[in-house]
Amino acid sequence: MRRIITATVQNRSGVLNRITGMLYRRQFNIESISVGASETEGLSKMTFVVDIEDHQKLEQLTKQLNKQIDVLKVSDITDKAIVARELALIKVVGSGQLRAEIQGIITPFRSSIIDVSRDSLTVQVTGKPDKVDALISLLRPYGIKELTRTGVTAFLRGQQPAQVTEINSCTI
Repeated sequence: MRRIITATVQNRSGVLNRITGMLYRRQFNIESISVGASETEGLSKMTFVVDIEDHQKLEQLTKQLNKQIDVLKVSDITDKAIVARELALIKVVGSGQLRAEIQGIITPFRSSIIDVSRDSLTVQVTGKPDKVDALISLLRPYGIKELTRTGVTAFLRGQQPAQVTEINSCTI
């Protein structure tokens, strides 16, 4: 089962490496990870998408994350009302008439062409992962030359309180 886990961490050198190393050593499969600055200076927000089958493994993951010195807060937001988005850049083979066809395909996805060359074009799409997957599937028959995805980034909608697993003894 895909789980979306967020972690608030100190923005220090090596934090990402230590956390992904710990996940690797404990054999957690990370589908995606995104990291960026948060609204608080000196803190970053990490969003992990992990494939975890049982509740025990999920509990182990959150405990292991909380043991990390630079981790301040861990939340499993999978079953909450969340805003989740991903960005994909897709370079597609296309010239002449194919470009018009591709434009017709990407328009309902609110995607845009951000680069054009003689034999290809690059499409940008943002949205939920299933939306990104659907557009990629529709573009595959045209020939995808290159594809990159950011991974999911997410947080709770509105004023919901995050279900905090534990807070390390640090002042935020």
